[in-house]
Amino acid sequence: MKKKTIKFLVPYPYDIAPGQRFRYEQYLEILKENNFDYELLSFLDDQTNKILYKKGHTFKKIIGVLKGFLRRFWHIWKARNADFVFVYREATPVGFPFVEWILTKILNRKLIYDFDDAIWIPATSSQNKLVAFLKSPNKVKQVCDWSYKISVGNEYLQKNANQFANSTTKAILNPTTIDLKNKHNILHQHHSNQKPIIGWTGSHSTLIYLEMVIPILKQLEQKYNFVFRIICNQNPNLDTEHNLKSFEFVKWNKKTEIKDLSELDIGIMPLTADAWAEGKCGFKALQYMALGVPAVISPIGVNTKIINQNENGFLANTETEWKNHLSFLLENPQKRQEMGKIALETIQNEYSVQSNKENFLRLFSEASKKN
Repeated sequence: MKKKTIKFLVPYPYDIAPGQRFRYEQYLEILKENNFDYELLSFLDDQTNKILYKKGHTFKKIIGVLKGFLRRFWHIWKARNADFVFVYREATPVGFPFVEWILTKILNRKLIYDFDDAIWIPATSSQNKLVAFLKSPNKVKQVCDWSYKISVGNEYLQKNANQFANSTTKAILNPTTIDLKNKHNILHQHHSNQKPIIGWTGSHSTLIYLEMVIPILKQLEQKYNFVFRIICNQNPNLDTEHNLKSFEFVKWNKKTEIKDLSELDIGIMPLTADAWAEGKCGFKALQYMALGVPAVISPIGVNTKIINQNENGFLANTETEWKNHLSFLLENPQKRQEMGKIALETIQNEYSVQSNKENFLRLFSEASKKN
């Protein structure tokens, strides 16, 4: 049987971005096993990606982005005969979606459009109006309308994608999943002679969500002896900036990420109630739970689907709820262990690569787009 070909048009190089790793990269071997050939086509090259979020290097950044646009024309040529073209978030970071337009309208390729955030929401602050215009958030609606299939990470995204899509295409719910076999394969082990560790992981851009829990942690410090660990690419210096005595910083490292997370006793995921947060796919909570760590998270969006209250974790909305749930888990190590076990079972049954395998493969089937 002839192999089907897939061209992945994605923003970043392989094994760099969490979104890419957990949306499609961890399924690549499964695609091979099911008679697919694939090629990953990144907008950014390795060199540009390494400097993109660092200070300075302005000229090199401009050149790197321009090279990305030129590279996309070569990618269009490479994808001209592909059975499927998979676009994660966007083919180009700014401007009209000309790549997707050429692929669908001129070359008549079957485009599978995948996103895991509410990326159609424009930025509107006075400081970034130009950037918002260049980003062209309306491109999401256009690409949805042109797509063969749409893949989204939660029901909120699915509802909006269906509003953008053409009359014959419906968005497929393809949840962000965890690879329990090859990646998150270490279980949490707490040592009774150590302080319990409350933890959070994320990029520097999401540190703002911690502001709502810092006062609560300071209150808890007056009663409990614990560590608050942040695993991030930048140190927020909460010990000096907010006088948080329990603060511990661990720099994010791909090689030690799972080990660092597995040492947590409690994971937290605070969010604000807004449209952008509604589009998030609960990734932090899923990571904690996959390692047998109970989570306390905000009841926003898909989080309310992931957590069964007082069974595999807690939903906390008010300051009192955050304080009470964290206090309960700090005081009850046995309950933490029980909830962590149920949390892992939730991932195994509903949010693992293994449980979602057939659903992911359905994106590349010739079945009706409405299925």
